Amino acid sequence: MDTQALCEQLAQALLARGEMLATAESCTGGLIAAACTDLSGSSNWFERGFVSYSNAAKTELLGVDAALVAQHGAVSEVVARAMAFGAVRHSQARVSVAVTGVAGPTGGTPDKPVGLVWFGFQVDGLLTSEQKRFPGDRAAVRAATVRHALQRLLELLA
Repeated sequence: MDTQALCEQLAQALLARGEMLATAESCTGGLIAAACTDLSGSSNWFERGFVSYSNAAKTELLGVDAALVAQHGAVSEVVARAMAFGAVRHSQARVSVAVTGVAGPTGGTPDKPVGLVWFGFQVDGLLTSEQKRFPGDRAAVRAATVRHALQRLLELLA
């Protein structure tokens, strides 16, 4: 399913629940929010997007504890979860998705290789997370991250 179709289904799911979405994005730089707001009428279900690319932005915009980032690194499960929590806490939304990863081509390490992405989701007050590793160049990793975030949100809302 392409990104537009995923966004259309996500819109229907959120509208049916009467809920709004907030995004907290690092490695995608706002691409999830852009995909959502490409749809006409998205203001009925998309509340806001946070682009928290730097560590300082994660702390300032989303309330992510700087000590968590220092201890675990920005690309980690605890930071993805804190971002998802912060997106709901700092918005009017009740649903959120957060992404933090290594899009490449630089920045990878043996522990956190290029293509590694952590996702955080908050739906129905429940915080969940998962890790994926996507192949390809920077554009491919970012596009796959957007698609996975939207698809997983749909599954969690079902």
